[in-house]
Amino acid sequence: MTETASAARLSPGDPAPDFTLPDADGKDVALSSFRGRKVVVYFYPAASTPGCTKQACDFRDNLALLNDAGIDVLGVSPDKPAKLVKFRDVEGLTFPLLSDPDRAVLSAYGAFGEKTMYGKKTVGVIRSTFVIDADGTIEKAQYNVRATGHVAKLLKDIGLAS
Repeated sequence: MTETASAARLSPGDPAPDFTLPDADGKDVALSSFRGRKVVVYFYPAASTPGCTKQACDFRDNLALLNDAGIDVLGVSPDKPAKLVKFRDVEGLTFPLLSDPDRAVLSAYGAFGEKTMYGKKTVGVIRSTFVIDADGTIEKAQYNVRATGHVAKLLKDIGLAS
């Protein structure tokens, strides 16, 4: 998969671009409010689609393990809050889902741009996950992750599973 020049990728050691986005209930959530704790920020294309549902439910099912390790989870998509409310309520999601309809935060993280899907080049959300340390620095930057099995791999990568 390729990326457009505007989708500069982040790497471990980079400062995490700060952001404030509305959650499903329209309340602003700022990345800076998580300082002092690690946070997983994952970007997904669209609420209530099969892959995104699988990924969100995997995060939901492992949230206690992550929270007990001092790690919070934020999901970000271009969906409007009304769609996020439905997604959260139908799937019983217990972590914040954030709305980035203008894709500014997606772009800042290199999670929006050219990608190859089913052999065709398209522009859209690049499924990506970031682990941000307590000081706001990127610890892990994973691009083009698969929806299925991603959370299990992430747990291994951060030492919470074998």
